Amino acid sequence: MDWGVIYEYREMFIRGVGYTILFTSVGVFMGTILGLIFGLGRLSKNPLVRWPSVAYITVFRGTPLFVQILLIHFAAIPEIWGLFSEGEPPSAVFSGFVALSLNAGAYIAEIFRAGIQSIDRGQLEAARSLGMDNGQAMRFVILPQAFKRMIPPLGNEFIALLKDSSLLAVIAAPELAYAGYATAKSTFARWESYLTMAIVYLMLTLIISRFVAYLEKRFATE
Repeated sequence: MDWGVIYEYREMFIRGVGYTILFTSVGVFMGTILGLIFGLGRLSKNPLVRWPSVAYITVFRGTPLFVQILLIHFAAIPEIWGLFSEGEPPSAVFSGFVALSLNAGAYIAEIFRAGIQSIDRGQLEAARSLGMDNGQAMRFVILPQAFKRMIPPLGNEFIALLKDSSLLAVIAAPELAYAGYATAKSTFARWESYLTMAIVYLMLTLIISRFVAYLEKRFATE
């Protein structure tokens, strides 16, 4: 094996790691916002709110992320962009942000739903007896308690999204998997390129796992 190839292409790998972390972080951040909105919508008694939330969650959880990436990058974004601009549609980076955020949002919505429903209903009734409305009770009583229980599944979602971001290589987004693929294609150093990629993914997932475990212990003592 010629590991000198990896050193020669180190800048591509470093940039790939940076984009992988960026894609994952943006996906989880935006996914958390979407997850909260659609998770609460999923619990709403108003059918005009509940059924669109159910539809979104069902579609994005029930279809492969790979297919979602293709549809968003090659169909949805160019079509929508063409309605408002005659220029070139956004890059693969933008499509990656959108695809991962929408996908993560559907899974995190179910995490929020399960977390909220795990809190005893008496907590809501107690908050109401103190003069809080439903929104205040959810914000100050239910969600803080539910969040502690949601840390493990949210951590698992972060790790899953980190690994799933490798699918963005199909649209040539400059993340880690694409760096490995491009290096292997250019140099034929397949073992070196793909092993480096696998080792870096493993290191990233271990770091996140340790951080999630730290958060679990931290909140467990509060």
